[in-house]
Amino acid sequence: MDAPLLTVRDFGKRYGGSDAVCGLSLDIARGELFGLIGPDGAGKSSFMKAVAGVLRFDAGRVQVFGTDIASDTGAESVKSRLGLMPQGLGQNLYGSLSVEENIDFFARLRMVPRDQAERRKHDLLAVTRLAPFAQRPMRQLSGGMKQKLGLACTLIHAPDLIILDEPTTGVDPVSRRDFWGILGDLMESEGLTALVSTAYLDEASRFTRLCLLHQGRALATGTPDEILARAPGAVVQCRVVPQLEAQQRLAPHFPHCEAMGQTLRLFVEGLDREAAGAAVRESLNGLDIETLDTMAPELEDVFLALLGGERAATLPPGQANTPSADEPDAILAQGLTRTFGEFVAVADVSFKVRPGEIFGLLGANGAGKTTAIKMLTGILPPSGGSGSVAGADMRHAGALIKSRIGYMSQAFSLYLDLTVRENIRLYAGLYGLGRQDGDERMRWIIGMAGLAGHEDELAASLPMGLRQRLALGCALVHRPRVLFLDEPTSGVDPLGRRVFWDILFSLSRVDGVAMLVTTHFMSEAEHCDRLALMFAGRIVADASPQELKRQVVAEAGELYQVTTADARGLGKALAASGFPGASPCGRDLRLLSRDGAALAAAVSAHEAGARVETRPIGMEDVFVHLVSRLEAEHGGAA
Repeated sequence: MDAPLLTVRDFGKRYGGSDAVCGLSLDIARGELFGLIGPDGAGKSSFMKAVAGVLRFDAGRVQVFGTDIASDTGAESVKSRLGLMPQGLGQNLYGSLSVEENIDFFARLRMVPRDQAERRKHDLLAVTRLAPFAQRPMRQLSGGMKQKLGLACTLIHAPDLIILDEPTTGVDPVSRRDFWGILGDLMESEGLTALVSTAYLDEASRFTRLCLLHQGRALATGTPDEILARAPGAVVQCRVVPQLEAQQRLAPHFPHCEAMGQTLRLFVEGLDREAAGAAVRESLNGLDIETLDTMAPELEDVFLALLGGERAATLPPGQANTPSADEPDAILAQGLTRTFGEFVAVADVSFKVRPGEIFGLLGANGAGKTTAIKMLTGILPPSGGSGSVAGADMRHAGALIKSRIGYMSQAFSLYLDLTVRENIRLYAGLYGLGRQDGDERMRWIIGMAGLAGHEDELAASLPMGLRQRLALGCALVHRPRVLFLDEPTSGVDPLGRRVFWDILFSLSRVDGVAMLVTTHFMSEAEHCDRLALMFAGRIVADASPQELKRQVVAEAGELYQVTTADARGLGKALAASGFPGASPCGRDLRLLSRDGAALAAAVSAHEAGARVETRPIGMEDVFVHLVSRLEAEHGGAA
């Protein structure tokens, strides 16, 4: 058996008095696609930088290509065979240089001979489909195109091991899936080994093997199937009336229960699908169960089970608040249009959000989501159309709108050098609350966000989940009726994210707060009551997640998973047999098809041992299908 390409034993890295990574051990074989999975602060970047030889570590042993890299000499000796792509869109690129100039720069930096560099550049531009954009400045690329260019620059010197730190964070699902396809093709054609980190647990199944990291320690390491076997159980999804009472009944017995739009989803540990369904039905006795389906758990369910213990917070109590039919819309957009010179950023966009509704605005990078929100919140005047937010006209009442809404931005919501208490008091003052009202809201925020005992800690020192809940509390300090959320749980661990969405669910159902959420994270889209998909500045779909799924199934067929010994080879064979669009997920393939019998026959003809089974369609499948179809109709996109 060949020696591992990378061997790590008891790795440790400290910053000051805190462990960033502690006791990490793993092996990576040649040709593997190895995943490091965990939220922000899990220790992924520290470990990857150490493996790349650009960060000293404090404990343990790291061998790359059989060389110990603890010394500067050892680290330098292997760097020519490594490629490192740091976290952040375009962080290893130069904005003023064109696509081609960036690749040329990295080729010279890596001292690649000119003729070899030209051949490599030609091949990489072709496989990443960036050749038509070779002269475009990097700063004018979309997020997905920046990541593909970053990959090309990382590979220009033909490394044996590439280290990619969260390469798909911040890009839309179509670009994410495209990136994984390109990476797979390059690994196959060039014999690469890849160490890749991600905060998206839904990407975990794409890896040959993976390590789940939490707070610097490994929860589990192995193949996706091996890790799934660590926490046997079943997932139950049900639609029950009334929903709020159903969740309040289920939450005490099933700690991993969450609302996803009008549906409830829970992981029942230790029971098979039939027994799990029966247990849930018993807990819901007397309520109207409209639908109840059971399915196999996913890696996020296992991650939560491995963390152990109960959820950090329970569903806040309260009675459902159903808005009356004659209550005005919380958000109303009618024909919104915005142009910048000859460029149309938003074109004739119309939608409405009812009080107490969670509304998702989805779209690829550059679709027009941010511009639409800036118009609705009074930041940017529209070129045409009209709208209102919280009863105020967006054209003439910008200041009034700002006083009636809460806004939580992914990029900036808190002052990290202020304490929890100081942040809340600052926002209370900005919104004009008096001392008595401010103190009352502070008590409410501390309780709502689970911040008791953290009042005098700096915001910068809080775990990501608590920090996001503090940001939410500051956005709600003035009791707004409308809340705008910009990728609100990016980087938060799964447990913290579910607690956060419990709070949003209660604010929606009990307090009647309307919410508009923008996100690239498709599991967040599942939590919305209704979704609008933007493409090229226009609304191209507006329906509930369930209805959008039904529409895609009616148009493109059921979602099938093919378990195979050669995912990439079988995918190419199926495409040649009239079944295009198969997406590799680790050892499996996933694709939509209207003819399951014909698909099964085609699979058997190419690989007798492969297994074909249906899976519930997810919002990522919906998004990718709709956007890919629209891009094809409009001439394609990179």
